[in-house]
Amino acid sequence: MPGLEDLYREIILDHYRNPRNRGELPTPPAHRVEGFNPLCGDEIVVYVDVDDEGRLTDLKIGGQGCSISQSSASMMTAAVKGRTEAETRELIRAFKAMMSIHERGLDGDGIDGDGGPVAPDPSVDMGELEALRGVVKFPVRIKCATLSWNTLVQAFDEASLERSRE
Repeated sequence: MPGLEDLYREIILDHYRNPRNRGELPTPPAHRVEGFNPLCGDEIVVYVDVDDEGRLTDLKIGGQGCSISQSSASMMTAAVKGRTEAETRELIRAFKAMMSIHERGLDGDGIDGDGGPVAPDPSVDMGELEALRGVVKFPVRIKCATLSWNTLVQAFDEASLERSRE
């Protein structure tokens, strides 16, 4: 469907040209994590600020890379800002499942216990993130699309570990 593909392409380009939530947050209280894809040189910096109830109160991104990695990071921030950590992790699982449905061997939340891809949960509203679904046709670009999402998981994990030490 060419019309839908054109719309998706425009959404991706809009997020690349006009990234949402670009910048830095003061650390602390925010947690800062860097992600890097050595295969293509994409870099992402994610700053997260989570309140006492586990809600993502603020989120900023930095870094550089291809249009897919930077658009995906921008779209991610718009999709998760204001959600709880649990809600965000659910969306991360759904996004990574959407990205891995045709691809084996990706690690993380998009894979079932047997190592095979999991179908995306149809109850999760992907919104504009659907525009990135076409990336699965280009397996080498899947890592570009998931870099910021994997970095966000790392930020949550590290922030959780820090809270447990306090």
